[in-house]
Amino acid sequence: MYSIGIDSGSTATKGVLFDGQNIVDKIIRPTSWSPKTTSNEIYNELLNRNNLDRSKIKKVIGTGYGRVSMDFIDKSVTEITCHCKGAYYYDNSIRTILDIGGQDSKVITLDDNGNVKEFLMNDKCAAGTGKFLNIMCNTLGIDIYDLDNLDFYDVKPSKISNMCAVFAESEVISLLAKGESKDSILKGIIVSICNRGSSLLGKINQDSKIAFTGGLSQSNLIKETLKQIIKKDIIIPKDSQFIGAIGASIIGYK
Repeated sequence: MYSIGIDSGSTATKGVLFDGQNIVDKIIRPTSWSPKTTSNEIYNELLNRNNLDRSKIKKVIGTGYGRVSMDFIDKSVTEITCHCKGAYYYDNSIRTILDIGGQDSKVITLDDNGNVKEFLMNDKCAAGTGKFLNIMCNTLGIDIYDLDNLDFYDVKPSKISNMCAVFAESEVISLLAKGESKDSILKGIIVSICNRGSSLLGKINQDSKIAFTGGLSQSNLIKETLKQIIKKDIIIPKDSQFIGAIGASIIGYK
């Protein structure tokens, strides 16, 4: 028997097939305009390419922003709970999670059983998230997927004072007009995002092993910048972008 967890985020939707011990299969694709359609496609693809029918699935659990649109799931669970279960699955000594996704960022602390102790989220503004970084990269004409190929070692970061995407975009254009380099501006943007993550961590107990998850955790540049700012080591769990879906699949199986 198996379970399926589907995490429908604002930017990407992730699906995981779990057999009670191991991740058997996983899928990620852009959420697009219809979370319901994308989630359903991932659900059916997980079944089809593993030659399974619904009778072999114990439970299907939905999480993330789009979970309310999933009419094929057995239950919906908050992404906070699912992130805890997913991170705990990979390393049961993790007690703090910093998750920076497409449209929000959050810090979660876990108890000794992988349950939620407390959490904090950023406000409704997308400041310091993947969406914010994507908008800034588009303004600079830089592909967000090329971040780790850029050499920032000797680059002094520009000071980015605005974290609102609308005002920050105007600020970036102004800095370009003053002759500041794209590399300096981009490094300033990354530093400002990591400062925001550090600020969230500072509001909650972080005297424990910290896991970094979400789309931005895929960037080694962002990870290293964050480590320098918080002056602590950070764990990037395997499949860190799938942590919510993994947790949902574990909850479904149990």
